[in-house]
Amino acid sequence: MSRSRYWKLTSDEVETFTYNEGKLLNWEIKAIREPNEDNIFIGIFLFRNGTPFDYESIKGITYYYNNIQSSEVSNITKFLKNKFGGKEMKKGERIFLSGSKVIYSGKEIGSLAKEFDSKFNTKSIISLEFENLTDDERQESGLPDSKLLPIASK
Repeated sequence: MSRSRYWKLTSDEVETFTYNEGKLLNWEIKAIREPNEDNIFIGIFLFRNGTPFDYESIKGITYYYNNIQSSEVSNITKFLKNKFGGKEMKKGERIFLSGSKVIYSGKEIGSLAKEFDSKFNTKSIISLEFENLTDDERQESGLPDSKLLPIASK
């Protein structure tokens, strides 16, 4: 199994990609608030095979946060639940939306990042991780070689 990660992608870039959604293992939107020195960010992500929660995997969208006030955490959860549904579960600074709607297309992920940035005054950086993408699939999908970070096989 070969894996490849594309990182430091913009929402505009991601919206244009037409990759095989079945090969997307996970994605992450890291929404950062300026100034960077304050280390304020929210990470929204989805693992195709579920996100670890104690000894089980939770399927659905998850997010984590850093240096965010609790009132804003509630607003972020409400925003994501309204879009994707799911049962809210919390562990530390991670909020799981168990059973939420899941998205895999570049158009949906890029659009979510744009909407989130607009609503929460952030700037997003997106990463996508795939398994078994061929060279032809990478080229046809529009994924930029300049942002490819190969993952070594075991």
